[in-house]
Amino acid sequence: MFGAARGVPVMEMHQIRYFLKAGETLNFTRAAEQCGVSVPSLSRGIRQLEDELGGQLFRRERHLTHLTDLGRLMLEHFSVMIRAADAARREAKDYARLSGSRLKLGMFASIGAGVLTGYLMALRNHAPDLELHIWEANCEELEGALLGGEIDIALTSSPDLDERIRMMPLFREAFCISFAPGHRFGKMNAVPMRELQGEDYVKRLHCEFPSNLARLGVAKPYEAVNIRYVGEREDWIQSLVRAGLGCAVMPENLPLLPGLELRRLVDPEVFRQISLATVAGRPHSKPVAAAVAAARRYRWPTGSAGEGRATA
Repeated sequence: MFGAARGVPVMEMHQIRYFLKAGETLNFTRAAEQCGVSVPSLSRGIRQLEDELGGQLFRRERHLTHLTDLGRLMLEHFSVMIRAADAARREAKDYARLSGSRLKLGMFASIGAGVLTGYLMALRNHAPDLELHIWEANCEELEGALLGGEIDIALTSSPDLDERIRMMPLFREAFCISFAPGHRFGKMNAVPMRELQGEDYVKRLHCEFPSNLARLGVAKPYEAVNIRYVGEREDWIQSLVRAGLGCAVMPENLPLLPGLELRRLVDPEVFRQISLATVAGRPHSKPVAAAVAAARRYRWPTGSAGEGRATA
């Protein structure tokens, strides 16, 4: 409905559609059929429109119907108006479905692929037309990118972020020790931290284990082990461990290469908290709101799976 002063008739969209269809067909009966209304209803709508515009839109001569000069002028204007209204309706519908919307999701490298994939499937079910861009970095870089607007939202395991960042806890994940078949750890249900003393070790760059262990009061966690290899690629780290060149600490939900074994670390147990991070006070866009809603609905891992675990 188009606005008007109180007591003044207003043009309705259906009246305009009746007029456009009659102007296209130049036949009121056919126009009424295509609009799904009766001929009297269509005629009444057009007559009300003529009253609003202050002139005739059609000239009827026996069985022939013609547009008047006013009718031809209004046909041009109303055609543009209806196309714009239809486009606005389509775009609003697409926006509700997040079609063409983009979400920039930051995440840290060591999150388990199965966990991440499950969440992304839940997000797709919630917002099937959302365009997703994933940006991988360490937790410190994620914090800066989030505050700087380079990413919209982040999956992080950092416990100490800027106070401007809002954290939504998702699940807690234990750290485990991985090793090759035949290692003495294979006879244990869980591995006490003291048992790492003197073990050959494969160190992963940007590993979060030391910072999580430091919160338990252990300032230099690598002093007890013999670091033999240092690398960044997860497949290389696990391949070296599987070859018997050392053991390595890994989060429990990280996928393992076939042949690797895993035991939970105890005395003390070391965990990390996985959270969804957004900027506090920054209104959620539609894509961010969809990501938060999907995170609330998704069934995140519960419990620890590092006791006696091995891969075939």
